[in-house]
Amino acid sequence: MSKNVERTINASLTARELAPGIWCLSSGGADGIDIILRGASPESHAALKDIRATKAVIEWQGRGARVTLSAAGGTTQIPARTVILHEPRPLLYDALPLARFDAAARRFWRRVFWLVRIPGGRRLLGLVARRSASSK
Repeated sequence: MSKNVERTINASLTARELAPGIWCLSSGGADGIDIILRGASPESHAALKDIRATKAVIEWQGRGARVTLSAAGGTTQIPARTVILHEPRPLLYDALPLARFDAAARRFWRRVFWLVRIPGGRRLLGLVARRSASSK
């Protein structure tokens, strides 16, 4: 028994056909969200042609996916063989509990990389590292 995965996108989306059966729902802009539908049914062509959706719910199922688009005229469900969601990196990684450097750590690493770039800097860092390792 497989569990369905669902993702909700709240953005103004417009659709364009990339090739027969392949559509791109895009929020536009350089940091916009793109939803690529592959293997969309031929019946969905009329529904996607002039849609301006404000919300998309993507549900990946065992064999395929379904995209439910909400627009001013109501909701439309579009079955597809596969759905690819492309989000810009800042939005993608915001939800993850990733470690972040504080100001002191950023300053330290900036200095280390600055030293590495100057002539003889690598040798100097090697000497400092060896010296601090031997003192412990």
